Amino acid sequence: MQQVNMTFSDEFKGAGKNKKGAKLNIGSGSFAPYDLLLFALGSCLYSTFLDISNKMKIHWKFVDLDIVGEKRQEVPTTLKWCKLSIKVHEASNAEKARKAFELATKYCSIYYTLSKVAKIEWEMEFC
Repeated sequence: MQQVNMTFSDEFKGAGKNKKGAKLNIGSGSFAPYDLLLFALGSCLYSTFLDISNKMKIHWKFVDLDIVGEKRQEVPTTLKWCKLSIKVHEASNAEKARKAFELATKYCSIYYTLSKVAKIEWEMEFC
């Protein structure tokens, strides 16, 4: 079970923490809801990619994820589109890494959920 706790002032400024005690500032001047949504997408997708890559015995030095998205103007203002740019640094096998990421998009629950309301595209580069 996942659980977070949030406390807000009478403005849109607050803080959240998870069960492990990690803290995060939320609201004006810090992380807005759609920032958090894109962070959730990126972290879930990377975690899934990492699990699959470990099973395929693929390694790399590090991965950069750049995610941009846009909300619809119509109510409800769901995510309209999202694009992920992935840079994999010093991959042991680029072809297998690309396949692992393709599989991650099929198994990542947050990617799957968001893909029901938004067009999601991705591109991968190897450095």
